[in-house]
Amino acid sequence: LEMGIIREHKLYENFPKNVLDEARKIPQKIMPPYNNRVDLRKEKIFTIDGADAKDLDDAVSISKKGKNYLLGVHIADVGNYVKYNSALDKEAYTRGTSVYFPNMVLPMLPKELSNGICSLNEKEDRYTLSVEMEINDKGDVVNHKIFESVICSCHRLTYDQVYKVLCKDEEESKNLADIKDDLLLMNELSHILGNRRKLAGSLDLDIAESYIEVDENFKVSFVNKRERNDAHKLIENFMVICNETVAREFKLRSAPFVYRVHEKPVVEKIKSVCTFLNGLGITTPEIKDITPIFVQELLKQTEDKPFKEIANKVLLRSMQKARYLNEPVGHFGLALEDYCHFTSPIRRYPDLVIHRIIKEFINKGKITKNRMLELNDFVLDASFRSSETEKNADEAERDVDDLFKAIYIKDYIGKEFDGIISGVQNYGFFVELENTVEGLVKIETLPQDFYLYMEKSLKLKGNSHTYSIGDKVKVKVVNSNVFERKIDFVLAENSKNK
Repeated sequence: LEMGIIREHKLYENFPKNVLDEARKIPQKIMPPYNNRVDLRKEKIFTIDGADAKDLDDAVSISKKGKNYLLGVHIADVGNYVKYNSALDKEAYTRGTSVYFPNMVLPMLPKELSNGICSLNEKEDRYTLSVEMEINDKGDVVNHKIFESVICSCHRLTYDQVYKVLCKDEEESKNLADIKDDLLLMNELSHILGNRRKLAGSLDLDIAESYIEVDENFKVSFVNKRERNDAHKLIENFMVICNETVAREFKLRSAPFVYRVHEKPVVEKIKSVCTFLNGLGITTPEIKDITPIFVQELLKQTEDKPFKEIANKVLLRSMQKARYLNEPVGHFGLALEDYCHFTSPIRRYPDLVIHRIIKEFINKGKITKNRMLELNDFVLDASFRSSETEKNADEAERDVDDLFKAIYIKDYIGKEFDGIISGVQNYGFFVELENTVEGLVKIETLPQDFYLYMEKSLKLKGNSHTYSIGDKVKVKVVNSNVFERKIDFVLAENSKNK
């Protein structure tokens, strides 16, 4: 069934022979001389990733310069190995992105690169593109430089390890005594950067991702919300400031570039969100201009409410989809004028594209008019292709998650769960359980009544019963169709109805 989804989305399961041949010719160790690269191998640089990650794109380092912070973000120099128009490059362009499923990965690049020579593995010398930023106590980048480097990661850390150190766990702090102070300093800077983003209007939509554990026999042993703590936010904040810094420099250089853009939502959609929130008893401010700060104000109204996450989802659905573009039109969700994706070239093609451009500017300084025209065509094409492949990969990942959730819940048919109404349609409503599994309560299974579907306020309203998005309900699992990836619930007998 999973392979059916992969084929339905026309994803690429295997690499062609010429691509594998090219990958296997690449040496798996780097050797001096390092030419003009800055040698950072003696610096305290390390990676922080999920426990199961094998393609480690980014490493970080920190120090103080007076009152300011010196943050280093070191990204795998994939462009050193994947040359423009090579077999590897053409395949990466076709795939556009790595696709992650709970039990497998369809990588953009063969494992010799993605898990091998490009991955910033512990105690291995690796070529990187480094961005060193001097950041003041307000979170502003007052100085920065971008350069080619060589690093040797001193630790391969997991989010769990880092979080334990941040929580002053004695044992983990002892294990990581050599970098404990660095991690605490990073957390300090992360909070400064997070506050800066918040003040600018960045939308931190509190929507849980699913974490699904699957064994080799397709047995789904665990489904729940993926944890997001200060360790995750630390890396997120560092990557955002790095991506912003790189985008700003290359906009100022008027270089052809692939930007990550997110246009502002249309007024009608935000009006619908306000109508929905009004129906939940929330007073919304008058819509004068749709800015990130205005949307942030809407979000603030739902803080400490049981329907907070659902309200965030409704707001997310009203937003435009982020995409890649050859022009810096800004990122509404992050409240940034300049933004790009620079930090994951092992798994995203647009990152690799801009790495090549950055390296060309670093090494040549001046680019000819003809070359600029060539690059303009290239970034336009790569932006469009990358947006398409990302959309397709997202849909495939969602479909596979739904498949595994349907397999998982089969073992719980007849069992009752607490949930929250996450979507309302004229044919019934969707209920999301605490563990992120979602199912449909069909209208014909509801207590007998004359129901009207109220599209703007997202309600099914009867004479005696009303079911609104955000309502808490108790449901019973009655069916799970793994082929259609659909789950059916009915209201439990003791579920409270309005």
